Amino acid sequence: MEPVMVDGGKGTVELRADGIIHLIWEPSVRIEVEDATAAMAAVNRIAGEGTYHMLVDMATTENVSIQARSVFSIPCAANRIALLGASPVDRIIANFFLGVHVPPCPTRFFTSRSDSMKWLQQSGK
Repeated sequence: MEPVMVDGGKGTVELRADGIIHLIWEPSVRIEVEDATAAMAAVNRIAGEGTYHMLVDMATTENVSIQARSVFSIPCAANRIALLGASPVDRIIANFFLGVHVPPCPTRFFTSRSDSMKWLQQSGK
C-alpha cells in the first residue's frame, strides 16, 4: 500500500507488505496535539477494521507536546507498538511518554530497527 501523508504534513503512514503499519515522522518535527490526532486517524483509516503491529519511526523528533502524548494513550488500530529512535533525546521522549502515560497496548523503545522488527514479529496479530 502506498504511504499516506498525515494531515499537516509532518509524517506518513503505510501498511507494509509484512502486515506492519509504519508511521514515519519527519526529521526535527515538533508533534502537537493536532499532529498526533491526525496520525492516529491515518493509522485507523489504513487499518480499516483490522489491528496491526506498528513501527513508529521517531528518530530525530524534536519534541512531543504533553497534549500530543495523551493522544498516543488512546487505543487505535495498533495492537503492539515499537518506537524506533536514534538518539538519547529520542529515548528521553519515549521514556517520558512510557513513564507518564499508560500505552494502549504493549509498547517498547528501540534504537535498532532489526531489534524492533524482531520484537514486533514475536507474536501474531
